[in-house]
Amino acid sequence: MQLQPFHLAIPVSSIEQARAFYGNVLGLAEGRSAAQWVDWDFFGHQLVTHLAPERAGVAHHNPVDGHEVPVPHFGVVLTMPQWQQLAEQVTAAGIKFVIEPHIRFAGQPGEQATMFFYDYCGNALEFKAFQDLGQLFAR
Repeated sequence: MQLQPFHLAIPVSSIEQARAFYGNVLGLAEGRSAAQWVDWDFFGHQLVTHLAPERAGVAHHNPVDGHEVPVPHFGVVLTMPQWQQLAEQVTAAGIKFVIEPHIRFAGQPGEQATMFFYDYCGNALEFKAFQDLGQLFAR
């Protein structure tokens, strides 16, 4: 089955901060927009940042493989070269990682490269990559 792009709408505390982060830091192309929202091409998926200052941010963490993972979070599975490039891009922009780029579940089923950081409005993002994409749902 061919995957279709997903659509995700998230709250942000500022449209200007969303443009600065998603447009400038991540380099995403901006689509349609209005005063209260912006569409982004999120690696082929549709991400919409909606102005909702009272809803933006992270409230919880869960332990996973020795790290405290922010919940909720979202992201995308990239190729390893894309993941490495994004890690360099985020580092160069001075973004602080919540969980530094590293290999999770090393030598186990589901081994993956992962990193977590927050956007300028407090939304947590995770980007991951697999040497073997067949490990995506490995148990």
